Amino acid sequence: MATENKKLSMEQQEELLGRLKARFEKNMSRHEGLDWAEVQTKLENNPEKIWSLNEMEATGGEPDVVGMDGVTGEYIFYDCAAESPKGRRSVCYDREALESRKKHKPENSVMDRAAAMGIELLTEEQYKELQKLGNFDLKTSSWVQTPDNIRKLGGALFCDRRYDTVFVYHNGADSYYGARGFRGSLKV
Repeated sequence: MATENKKLSMEQQEELLGRLKARFEKNMSRHEGLDWAEVQTKLENNPEKIWSLNEMEATGGEPDVVGMDGVTGEYIFYDCAAESPKGRRSVCYDREALESRKKHKPENSVMDRAAAMGIELLTEEQYKELQKLGNFDLKTSSWVQTPDNIRKLGGALFCDRRYDTVFVYHNGADSYYGARGFRGSLKV
């Protein structure tokens, strides 16, 4: 998509910022010590990031601030929906996996979809950090970034929370399930 298409109208931007502010204020334990006014100023100076957050929101991700990068000063958003975002499920891991399927191909892949949205797929470590902020994926699972050595062998990693424990699993990268999607991160 062309960069000029990755901007929201003022009305759409105001509506999204209102939702993000309400979520921020409702979940202060996710970002103690951070101030919404500073987050909003940073967002307003980065309209392409607002567009990406809107994509996260529109697909059911419920993005929220989960911290600040101490080196860059960027705010970090993660998808904080209770379950893997509904609008991002039933996708295989990457383009190679998608193209390798002969029958019953899913519509898209995680990596292509995340890139189109302007977000990064959570790493295993980020997923575990998210789980410290609440109980996520109690009924669903989420793909996470997979190390090259695993991916080269045809596998991909996903995570969920069961029995009050975060589990990391493997599957063929070309697999996809109605209850498995992906969570993203965005730095602003």
